[in-house]
Amino acid sequence: MNALNPASQSNIDSCYNRDVKMRYAVESTAPVVLSDIYDQQTNIVIWRRELSDTLKNSVMAFVASNPNFLTTMTVMPQSSLSSISRALGGVKQQELSENIAELVDMFCCLFELKRAGLRLAAIDRAMCPKFHTDKIPCRLVTTFQGIATEWLPHQAVKREKLGVGSKGQPDNQSGLYRQEHDIQQLKCGDVGLLKGELWEGNENAGLVHRSPALLEGQRRLLLTLDFRE
Repeated sequence: MNALNPASQSNIDSCYNRDVKMRYAVESTAPVVLSDIYDQQTNIVIWRRELSDTLKNSVMAFVASNPNFLTTMTVMPQSSLSSISRALGGVKQQELSENIAELVDMFCCLFELKRAGLRLAAIDRAMCPKFHTDKIPCRLVTTFQGIATEWLPHQAVKREKLGVGSKGQPDNQSGLYRQEHDIQQLKCGDVGLLKGELWEGNENAGLVHRSPALLEGQRRLLLTLDFRE
């Protein structure tokens, strides 16, 4: 289990570090790392995982046959597998259905939720192309096909340049971050927990992230899980 680049954070120019709050990323190849989201100084946790070849192939075939696929639902751990399987068309996507249902179970167990909001979409463009934070407690994201979510370390962000503070300029010109190599990125298959602005004590420290740009003909299959009352 490793915190990402803690030493390099101190080298970032002070104008990008006005907020006294410190936030770090933690990653591991073990799923137990997800519980580190409860650390107050953590605003992203990454479970580095590899998808099986059979799952990759079935996802590729599914996206090719369903290029505009979108499903949203509220799911409960005890019935999520059947709900997801129906949405995906049954036994042909059993491995994908089981994979998603396992994530639902882990997400609800971790946060003591009775249900979660699920969104699974095949995407051919950046849905949220500018860096931003989410006004939520926490969100699980994972990409089953294609390139994955981009994010910025907390100490690399000049937060007054978010949203209207960018004055309409693109991210790479607004002064939001200093250098292109500040931009980090999840990998296909990784499971990320992105802490938002509504997590208690995390105001002005929600993870800054965006959708990656896609080339013509590229498609992602993106899963998100959110809190539901």
